[in-house]
Amino acid sequence: MKFTAFLKTRGATAAIFMGIFYAVAMLGIFLPGYTAIPGNVDKLPIAIINDDAGKNGAMIAKNLQENLPFKEIETDITNKQALKDLEHNDLALVVHIPKTFSENIQKGEASSSIDFTINEAGATVVSSTMNSVVTEINSQLSTQFSQQTAQGVLMNFNVPEKQAAELAEKIEKSYVGNVVTINEIPDGMNHNMLPMFLTMAGYVGAMIGAMQLVGAFRSSRGKASKTRLFAYVQMAALLIAVVSSIIAVGVAYLIDKPSGDLFFGIVGQQILNYMVCFNFTAILIFLFGEGGMILNLPILLMQTIANGATITRDMMHAPYEWMSHISPMYYSVQAYFANLFGSISPSPYIWSMAAVGAVAMLINMAIVAFLHKPMPVQVSETEVEKKAAEITA
Repeated sequence: MKFTAFLKTRGATAAIFMGIFYAVAMLGIFLPGYTAIPGNVDKLPIAIINDDAGKNGAMIAKNLQENLPFKEIETDITNKQALKDLEHNDLALVVHIPKTFSENIQKGEASSSIDFTINEAGATVVSSTMNSVVTEINSQLSTQFSQQTAQGVLMNFNVPEKQAAELAEKIEKSYVGNVVTINEIPDGMNHNMLPMFLTMAGYVGAMIGAMQLVGAFRSSRGKASKTRLFAYVQMAALLIAVVSSIIAVGVAYLIDKPSGDLFFGIVGQQILNYMVCFNFTAILIFLFGEGGMILNLPILLMQTIANGATITRDMMHAPYEWMSHISPMYYSVQAYFANLFGSISPSPYIWSMAAVGAVAMLINMAIVAFLHKPMPVQVSETEVEKKAAEITA
């Protein structure tokens, strides 16, 4: 056989196709998706709450609204409601100017601070971006208020050394920015990425499992009714989901050491994650056979951006945002953030993920019922002999 003949074989042509297809799909999905960073940072919603009774608070709030690079800035909201929205990641940053801010500034007290609150239990780009923004704001405000205090001090040149030292400290501490972090994540990128990695472990395993089990379904046609075979597929997937989830969570505990109280909740979510992803990816395989696996790859790649682990929905380009609403990975990642690091219930995300899985299973049932033609069930020789023996007896 010549090399040119070998290249024409089914395996070689399939490998060539997949090499080109995967490269185009990966680069064509990832590169446009990540152009949202930092291009769409201005789409992140923040809140500025001014409770200050003096003039300084109003001045700062106005300057922040005019100069911060965010298009959606809420001001008509209470600090309590803003912090609640922040916990649900509906806001990226809460800036709170307290009631006594101007009064404390005039006195030169170190307590004259503005609260900047950031939620770490969410997309990594958001918390890192907000930290950078807050650092820049605090630097500018510190310089501004130190200069204002210094102007008042310099009106009196001939002061004793002790008083001069006190005034210098007063200038230095005229403003102190207070950065508050809620739902802190332990140091280490492994902790930040745990929700995404747990989700992807289940998704990829389920996608490969769907290909294998649907293949077993097709090859077993005629040995049992398609209804029974479909039930076998689901039962086998559930068995795999339980075993693989316990092992996956066990590995996560060995490395990241989450709270032991969360173990069974995480295992339960991982089992649900597997089953939902299994039925979600099985749709195309039930429809197109092995060809469905090729279509599943770009959908998987798209969800690695649309799952919200790196960027939020507010920053995503439209196709990725649309995908996030039907993506099992999005709801799984958000539920893990809430469960592992957050202070809110993961239930809304769990129920949304379950709804995606239920719809996917119904679609698969419809495909099997209406598109897969029924085949006569072949009776094995052993069953024939057994029935004959029963009749004879």
